[in-house]
Amino acid sequence: MPRVVALYRYPVKGFTPEACNVVDVLDEGRIAVDRVLGFRFANSTATDDAWSKKHEFIALVNTPGIARLRLRFDHKALRLSIGLDNTVLVNDVLDQQGRKNIAAAIEKYVLKLDENPLSAHPDRLPLRLVGNGVTPRYQDSEAGQITLHSRASLAAVGDAVGDHDLSELRFRSNIVIDGLAAWEEQSWTERKIRIGQVDFVVAMPKTRCLATQANPSSGKRDLPILKTLTRAFNQDKPTFAIAMIPCGAGGQIQVGDKVSLLD
Repeated sequence: MPRVVALYRYPVKGFTPEACNVVDVLDEGRIAVDRVLGFRFANSTATDDAWSKKHEFIALVNTPGIARLRLRFDHKALRLSIGLDNTVLVNDVLDQQGRKNIAAAIEKYVLKLDENPLSAHPDRLPLRLVGNGVTPRYQDSEAGQITLHSRASLAAVGDAVGDHDLSELRFRSNIVIDGLAAWEEQSWTERKIRIGQVDFVVAMPKTRCLATQANPSSGKRDLPILKTLTRAFNQDKPTFAIAMIPCGAGGQIQVGDKVSLLD
């Protein structure tokens, strides 16, 4: 019987995850405290805290070096702390001045990176820290969606790319399961599954981007994940993991929960 072996949420879009023992799936189809904040470019067409595409944010797809940053978000006190190695770059609350301080600290860090989306685009400055810190809204899909992959599929990609300790953090899934054959979850599209207290319908496999090629520790693009997915596994588009939406009410999922097909 497949089971949940890891759970992650990402308070700030594109930044480091929080590993969780339990997550709350909201009725709307997102995980509580997941992608509740984001660093958006000044020239984004989105207004206020509205959703916008990932290419309008500082994220791993355009700024691999942010993988080196370590983030802590106190979702009750609405305080964000971001550090590099043993240095705290910023630690502030999400009031007006605090948001400016946090955005300025990230802007300063990003501008020093060899690969960054700001140096050649001054119109993207200053960065804006958007989101109220409560409402999950900055998933890649405007509709939300919760992502899942299996450890067997991860191992298959690791073998193909020549890294037998390939980190699953490259793929930024919310739910990780074990107990399946490699790629079995990819066959679940349009099927219903149950995880813990929550029933889902699987919407689609996830098409991947350059974010997967950034090493989660070093922040360097070090592995050809996209070419490996298409060439080693005969994929038309580089895909890994699946996207799901609840069919019915949300609820809790915890590490150890069973995963079962309902149809």
